[in-house]
Formats: sequence, structure tokens, C-alpha cells
Amino acid sequence: MASSSYAPFSAVFSGFAATKPNPPPTCSAFLVPKRRSNSRNLKNGVSLKSWNKHGFQFTSRNLSVYARATEEKTVHDFTVKDISGKDVSLDKFKGKPLLIVNVASKCGLTSSNYTELSQLYDKYRNQGFEILAFPCNQFGGQEPESNPDIKRFVCTRFKAEFPIFDKVDVNGPSTAPIYQFLKSKSGGFLGDLIKWNFEKFLVDKKGNVVQRYPPTTSPLQIEKDIQKLLVA
Repeated sequence: MASSSYAPFSAVFSGFAATKPNPPPTCSAFLVPKRRSNSRNLKNGVSLKSWNKHGFQFTSRNLSVYARATEEKTVHDFTVKDISGKDVSLDKFKGKPLLIVNVASKCGLTSSNYTELSQLYDKYRNQGFEILAFPCNQFGGQEPESNPDIKRFVCTRFKAEFPIFDKVDVNGPSTAPIYQFLKSKSGGFLGDLIKWNFEKFLVDKKGNVVQRYPPTTSPLQIEKDIQKLLVA
């Protein structure tokens, strides 16, 4: 639904520079050299020694439990609001591949993306595939309408039947928790920022983010990846 009144995607997208996430903090302050150790889990005489001072306790076991809990979190652990403001637990999509997309109604990418998203949904929905669309107004102010108007536009203009959710922020201090999670699980070239409308995340049946696509990747270019998840 391109229009000369809106900034072309290429002009804005090219202005973004890939960001490199900061390295995680180290625990070097707690690394204590050991002359001898009988533990089979230690190497090079260095261990994470339990530290209990001033009411704090820091142990290697605590670290492993925390890391395991973080790794096990999936998309299914989140609750979001649908476009009518009702809570939706994403665990209802367990066992289904998902394509999560931030959408906009007045972007140069709107027509092609909504058309192809509807084609994919019609083709694979009976096999368990779902598309979760999150309106966002952070890119050129191209999703300014209210939730009822967004729903009416999408359903009338593109006959979309996949779920449309509440308008959210995908960047900045008010980023929706689901998008904080999606970005944390897919760094690389795209970094910590959603770059524009119609960036896409592919999620497997277990709720794990398996692939991230820039806005310029059309939905039909993702079809083969969706097929692989459907038979996995």
C-alpha cells in the first residue's frame, strides 16, 4: 500500500547501523585459584568458590540453576493482549510453528506483506501454522489508528484471519516483554533493535526462536523454513 506521502523504507532502513550487543559481565571477581582439587568439574585449578559473607551466598550450583532456568524460557511463557484488550496466554500455541510480525497499515511494505501473510496462513493453518501480528507505530508513525480501526482495515482490505494483537512498542524503554524476549534470542546483524515494520521471527513448535528475518524478506521467501518446522 505504497504512497508518496510516506517515507520509503530503503531511505530509513539504510540509516540504521548494525549494533553489537555488549558482552555479558564476567564473574572474575569470584574466581579463586585452587592449588588442589578433587572435583571432576574443575579445570586448570580454578573454581567458582562458594562465598558467604555479609549475608550473601554465591555458588556455582546457583549459577547453573539460573542459567538452566533462563535457557528454558520460551515464547509460550508470555501473556499478551489481543486487539480487543483481552489477555491471551501464548501457551495456547504450543505444538504450532509461529511467525511473529510487527505490522503497520500505512507503510510501503504493507500491501505486499499482508497479502503474502494471508496466503501463507490460508495454505498452512490447517497444518497448525499460526501468524501473530503486533501493530506498532514506532516507525514513521505508520500505524496511527486505534485498535478497532486497525482490525477493520486488515480484515476488510486483506481478508486477514490470523490473530492481530494489541498495539505495542518493540524498541525503547516501553518495549513489550514478548519483544524483549524475541530480540534477546536473536542477535547477529540485526542486533537489539527492530529496524522497521514487518520484521519477522520464526518460532518452532516448542516456542524457541529459530530464525529472524529483516523487513525486506517477504513472507513467501520464508515458506520453505515454515514447511520444515511443520514436519519436524
